[in-house]
Amino acid sequence: MIRTILKANKWELMMYFALTGLITLGGFYLLYGEVLMGTGRQRAWTYVAVVLLATVITGYIAALRLQRKIDLLDLNMLKVSKGNLAVRMPEADDASFGRVYQEFNVMMDSIEKKMRLLQRLGEQEVIEKEQASERAVIEERKRMARDLHDTVSQQLFAMHMSASSLPRLMEMNPEHGSNVLDQLIQMSHIAQRQMRGLIAQLRPVELEGRDLTEALDSWFPDYCRQNGLKGVKELELDGGISDAIEHQLFLVIQEAVANVVKHAEAGLVSLSIRESEHQISMSISDDGQGFLQQAERPGSYGLSTMRERAEKLGGQVQIISKPGAGTTVRVFIPKFPKDSEGETE
Repeated sequence: MIRTILKANKWELMMYFALTGLITLGGFYLLYGEVLMGTGRQRAWTYVAVVLLATVITGYIAALRLQRKIDLLDLNMLKVSKGNLAVRMPEADDASFGRVYQEFNVMMDSIEKKMRLLQRLGEQEVIEKEQASERAVIEERKRMARDLHDTVSQQLFAMHMSASSLPRLMEMNPEHGSNVLDQLIQMSHIAQRQMRGLIAQLRPVELEGRDLTEALDSWFPDYCRQNGLKGVKELELDGGISDAIEHQLFLVIQEAVANVVKHAEAGLVSLSIRESEHQISMSISDDGQGFLQQAERPGSYGLSTMRERAEKLGGQVQIISKPGAGTTVRVFIPKFPKDSEGETE
């Protein structure tokens, strides 16, 4: 829309130049009208055409120079809207644009400092929650150890006792031994169900002791295969992401892929993560049924959860979806260099 306005302004400026040229020629005609009708008429009209053409060309060049400066500002504003906070305007030879560019740079310096502080606070919050989660995991493991002892362990002990006495019992009383064998089979089924229930309660920490690339190499293909999806993964990471950001990205990926399994009815899901000098961008796409973005399903908190996780680190989430055309989740998180100034802040 901004480019359309700029193009209209360019033609408007050219019209002003042409109108100025016509006014100049009109004054020339009022002063030297008899020359235009005399013997030098052809030369005068040639002069009129040259002046008019020069005016239009001058107006076009001036409008083009103006549009280039505004286009540069528009391009950098677009980069900022995509999450790249390292954008700065160059020095301009024009005093008016130089002031605008300088104010833009001052504004971006302020935004970058505040966003860097926000990201650091978000990372600290994630770390504190991780520590609390680890304590909760330890307590949960203790509870599960007690449950294993009170349920599966006792069942296995009873099965062992029954199985040990079964051969001799079959020799002495085959009918009673057959009943014990049936009980043994039933006890094994009960123990199996109890074990499955305890395993279902486990929540493994996929990132423990590994970086994001290693965790995704292990988790993503297995999850896709278990849920009947074809997974395509493309990672371009150089290891410059903090542990807190890796953790949040992994949780967002888990949430997004789980939504694909629950709602999309898709056969293909693709994951792409790229790390640049100033930004981390991630995209998760599927070929499922899609949905109307104006009408989010009530009770579905997946999208809002992903947005909250990204916003904690100064990022943003974009959802692109149409019915029958699949869904794409894009995540942009700014990346700041680790320096002494940042540590002080």
